[in-house]
Amino acid sequence: MPAMEQLKFKVEDFEGPLDLLLSLVMKNQMNLYDIEIVSLIDQYLAVVQGVSAEQMEAASEFIEMAARLVQMKSFLLLPKSEEAERMKEELTGLLVEYSLCKQVAASLKDLSQGVFLAVRRPMELTQPTEYALRHDARLLQEAYGAIQGKKRKKAPPRQEQFEPLTSAPFVSVGARIVHVLRGLIVGKVKRLNQLFSAKDTKSSTVATFLAVLELIRAGRVSLNEQEELTMKR
Repeated sequence: MPAMEQLKFKVEDFEGPLDLLLSLVMKNQMNLYDIEIVSLIDQYLAVVQGVSAEQMEAASEFIEMAARLVQMKSFLLLPKSEEAERMKEELTGLLVEYSLCKQVAASLKDLSQGVFLAVRRPMELTQPTEYALRHDARLLQEAYGAIQGKKRKKAPPRQEQFEPLTSAPFVSVGARIVHVLRGLIVGKVKRLNQLFSAKDTKSSTVATFLAVLELIRAGRVSLNEQEELTMKR
């Protein structure tokens, strides 16, 4: 592939580093999906190196892109560098996306040509502009405090709020195993749903469920698809 023509650019002529890179690609009539990346990097760096000391702050994003391109070029010089391929694909994707955005912007600009915009002057208010209501000073102070982020401290929880948790009866899994086996022996329990009731506490329900699982695991009870429980002899 012949060497690219050396083009003269100034960073202030472009909206950003991608704009400069895309212009270099277009001027050299390169395929956006198959960029001659090393030559493109060299031309970009040549433009950025022409930035004067007074322009450094304004051209910071161009310099940042130059640093990324230098890193990419160092990887490209290595044989079969996966990182180089990744960085090249990433740069190509950014340029394709930026090119599409420019095309859409140009289309929107064309559509806006000749569009007539009409606005009217704002209407004058005929009603009084003063706030006529009166409020208690305490309410105003609370509202001001809320605006400033000063919320009321929540009252500490009362002891009686914890009583339902601490006083709840504890039901052991062992006790429920005995309960399940007794129900199967006397014939009172034949199906799984007969072991549970809406009146049972959460602790009792969980313990019963764990008891059934333990009995099945130990091979003492079997459960079929119809949820029928059978005690193994």
